[in-house]
Amino acid sequence: MASADKVPMLEEGHRKLNEELKRLKKERPEIVEAIEAARAHGDLSENAEYHAAKERQGQIEATIADLEDRLSRAMVIDPKSLSGNKVVFGATVTLTDEDDKKVKYQLVGQVEADANQGRISYNSPLGRALIGRQVGEEVEVSTPSGDRYYEIKKIEFV
Repeated sequence: MASADKVPMLEEGHRKLNEELKRLKKERPEIVEAIEAARAHGDLSENAEYHAAKERQGQIEATIADLEDRLSRAMVIDPKSLSGNKVVFGATVTLTDEDDKKVKYQLVGQVEADANQGRISYNSPLGRALIGRQVGEEVEVSTPSGDRYYEIKKIEFV
């Protein structure tokens, strides 16, 4: 389902999408060859190789269409070019939780999100709660394990 909305992402996310698109486009001819080879085996109604290759072809084509759509709507943002006192896409935010434990997250696109690396999607519950907030403000986030509270300590654009 195509949408006209821009998809914000960092340069790294844009590069990853392009690499995945190139990889899948290289795989296209291999799948066509696999389909032709399986077709040569005769009866298609009971040909598992043929059906598997056709299914893989459908998956590849759907993924290519999705990647091309996202890349066509990509809005690449360089966090270093941003400034201000509010949390926006690309900002790196230092928070403290209820136990005064510090955590640091950068708000990124869905492609780049990796909580273990301190990168959360701007669309995640915490990301949505942080957008537009300032240093000193508290945010409440509903998670599967219960409500969590954070205080914004620092906003950086690095």
